[in-house]
Amino acid sequence: MSTYILIITIIGIASLGMAWFPSFSKQLRISYSIMYVLFGIVLYSVLDKYLPSANPLDNRVVTTHLTELTVIISLMGTGLKIDQPFSFRTWKVPFRLISVTMLLCIASVAFLATWLLNFDIASAILLGAVLAPTDPVLASDVQVEPPMEGKKENVKFSLTAEAGMNDGAAFPFTWLAITTAIATNYGWGEIGEWFARDFLYRIAAGVLCGVLLGRLLAYLVFYLPEKKNFVVIKDGFVAVAATLMVYGITEMVHGYGFIAVFVTAITLRNYELDHKYHKKLHDFTDQIERILVSIVLIVFGGTLVDGILHPLNWMMIVLGVVFIALVRPVSAWLGMIGTGLKRKEKLVVSFFGIRGIGSFFYLAFAMTKANFGTERELWAVVSFIVILSLLIHGLTASTTIQKLEKEAELEAKKIDKEQGKVD
Repeated sequence: MSTYILIITIIGIASLGMAWFPSFSKQLRISYSIMYVLFGIVLYSVLDKYLPSANPLDNRVVTTHLTELTVIISLMGTGLKIDQPFSFRTWKVPFRLISVTMLLCIASVAFLATWLLNFDIASAILLGAVLAPTDPVLASDVQVEPPMEGKKENVKFSLTAEAGMNDGAAFPFTWLAITTAIATNYGWGEIGEWFARDFLYRIAAGVLCGVLLGRLLAYLVFYLPEKKNFVVIKDGFVAVAATLMVYGITEMVHGYGFIAVFVTAITLRNYELDHKYHKKLHDFTDQIERILVSIVLIVFGGTLVDGILHPLNWMMIVLGVVFIALVRPVSAWLGMIGTGLKRKEKLVVSFFGIRGIGSFFYLAFAMTKANFGTERELWAVVSFIVILSLLIHGLTASTTIQKLEKEAELEAKKIDKEQGKVD
């Protein structure tokens, strides 16, 4: 049997399934991510000898680039579907989540990793960094609807904006882990350089590139056709083309491409908030993203068959449960103090810190840059936490969000009724 033919057949079947599974998952109230991981487990159990190894330690570069591409496409789509106009005041919740909450998560996980798992400081920081960001790819059940749906929802907006912002925000701490691993072997002079280069410069470069390229794209896509009678662009693939261009240019100047892509999407979206073209741009990125996600999830299922969890021990399980049940919820709750969200909204935002493909990217990326000595253990605990997140969040997200939306609708009707009586 030809491996190549088998692979493209599987990709075709998986991609075709993505046309139906999101709708089925809403009816069943089970995330389609779980179904694709199970599909991957079955495939690798039956056809393992015909398929390439799914172990990320055997394919570090492929793992890095596949997850990287999936995340950047998702970041563009995430930014394009946010209807909330950008301002530091109205976006204060996601800003709290990518600052206070993220730092608390990283510090807590690093402490637990050294205490429970006896990890060295570099490995502990890396584990904290890769688990800090809420995943923009697998969190679709708790994110806002496509552009211009007309719904104002604090929970969905907060989780969507957080997912878009914190992938880039976690990158400096991944580099801190890499720098620490190198410094352990060659001295600590690199730490100061990390702060200047990887924290200050790369964040600034990512934001600046995102704003400038976003405005350039807005000028080409909206201003010229409407004001100067220039060629009207109608193709949805422009969003994916822009994603690759922005990411590539930003990385060339050593900025954070993740930050630039999301900032570009927000800049483009805010230029003409009510333009129908945003929906076409988002829909195309969503379709490409679903194809890539199906591939990654199937491969992840294959890693479970290939033994990615073999190094897992009870202390890793304890860390994973504590992270999902306590570290993320408590850190998020503390980060949202004083934001004005209702208690129930804070509880939902705190609970649904979904982990997934972004964590895989950061882990694979770091392992191409430095030797940590705990690669198998890191992949085991991260994979376990992603599985735990998929099961817990994937089985509860749809029901919880629907219940919250119904309560919001009833409250809105009650307010309208009371206002009508006053009038």
